[in-house]
Amino acid sequence: MPRQCIVCGKGPLVGRNVSHANNRTRKVSLPNLQRTKIVRNGRVMRAAVCTRCLRSGAVEKAA
Repeated sequence: MPRQCIVCGKGPLVGRNVSHANNRTRKVSLPNLQRTKIVRNGRVMRAAVCTRCLRSGAVEKAA
């Protein structure tokens, strides 16, 4: 499963954790993707969609 929303293109964010002692370690924040059936161009397909797109109504869920 790709780590990217098929609707908005939201993907992983890369950054660093910085401790009080200023030690730096890499971190990756992944988007909250849900694998759902959606209707796109009149066709039903299974896709990875972020929860913000689902909540805002940017996609139409299939029955």
